[in-house]
Amino acid sequence: MTSKTHWPDRATHSRVWALAWPMMLSNITVPLLGLIDTAVIGHLPEPHHLGAVAVGSMIFSILYWAFGFLRMGTTGMVSQASGRDDGERIRTLLGQSLILGAGIGLLILLLRTPLTGLALQWMDPEPAVLASAAEYTAIRAFGAPAVLCNFALLGWFVGNQNTRIALILLTSTNLLNMLLDLLFVFGFGMAADGVALATVCAEYFSLALGLWFCRRMLGRIPGHWAWQQLRRFSDYRELISVNRYLFVRTLLLLMTFAFFTSQGAQQGTSILSANAVLLNFLLLISNALDGFAHATEALTGKALGQKRRDGFYRILICATQWSLVSAVLLTLVFWLGGQPIIHLLTDIPEVRAEAVRYLPWIILLPLVGTWSFLLDGIFIGTTRVKAMQNTMLVSVLLVFAPVWWLAQPLGNHGLWLAFLSLFAARGITGAWVFWCLDRRDAWFSTEDKVA
Repeated sequence: MTSKTHWPDRATHSRVWALAWPMMLSNITVPLLGLIDTAVIGHLPEPHHLGAVAVGSMIFSILYWAFGFLRMGTTGMVSQASGRDDGERIRTLLGQSLILGAGIGLLILLLRTPLTGLALQWMDPEPAVLASAAEYTAIRAFGAPAVLCNFALLGWFVGNQNTRIALILLTSTNLLNMLLDLLFVFGFGMAADGVALATVCAEYFSLALGLWFCRRMLGRIPGHWAWQQLRRFSDYRELISVNRYLFVRTLLLLMTFAFFTSQGAQQGTSILSANAVLLNFLLLISNALDGFAHATEALTGKALGQKRRDGFYRILICATQWSLVSAVLLTLVFWLGGQPIIHLLTDIPEVRAEAVRYLPWIILLPLVGTWSFLLDGIFIGTTRVKAMQNTMLVSVLLVFAPVWWLAQPLGNHGLWLAFLSLFAARGITGAWVFWCLDRRDAWFSTEDKVA
């Protein structure tokens, strides 16, 4: 229910950019780390090391990102508590999210052997890739508690509209990871195992630094700790209620990524490695566009907590404008510079040729995918997370799977067509849900908040 009075003014643009640019820069360091991993391993003489890192990192994307609700759910709920100036609730959500993250991370560590063994068996890479990937996954599992606690901390910082700390955290951690990559692989003569060890070291560094920033920030937030709410399971009900929908949504998305990697592996090591190179481009796209999605999460949640309808719509319009501008710029970057970047990442001729062959799909992705990223930000900030789950179910089961099945004769082009269709379907179904909620003026309703 927008009107001319909801058109963003200069102050709104400044607020969105103040939150978006640190997240854009920090998010870009995540795929840049992947690009460094790819570049370091891609210049080793044997291509199976690159395939091993692709398979192993995809397994941990599933194991870790499936619990991405520790960031997303925390952001939405903390931003609304911030809008109400509820310091006690802000502290409780931090403690609960950290406890959940540590508990789940320890469980992953204890079950690492059967979990990674089943995952490698399902993905079924070639024997040379399998041996190296098993070594990689055995090391990476030790970082699980740190990774999931870091999710909780990042969600808490973003929910408190402090994305500059997130920038410092991610940038410094990923820089350390890149340096350790070079040290372990080129200095100590390691391969995929060196990349895994570098990542684990950086993950614990990030946790220590994040807790230090958190302690400083809590001193500036009024209120006190309600310790009893951290001890009683019943007090976790709201957090779990929000997060169960985010868990299903994220698991579906990551299973799609894993299926994509598995299908590429079955077409041979060259296709697997080329797809790994291009997926780093996809991560760069999604993390850059997510900067505005993160800003939308924090600011819409705060507007909701303050019950400011005018501010809510100004933020939505402003974030949409800048998301579209960014998508166009990213499309131009990959159109003009995609091939030279591929040549920088690997000097294996067959991998270069295959990656260039499928580059046009990446060029289209920013324009197709920007809508799904933005709508996710809206739904997270307003804790309308059941809608996120349902749109993902429709997109994966009724669009991605049928398109892949019908397009199998096209080989890897058919796989990329299905992948692009997934992003298009998420944008279309999310827009339909947004229109339905907006038509009912349901954003500020107190009923069925996670619907």
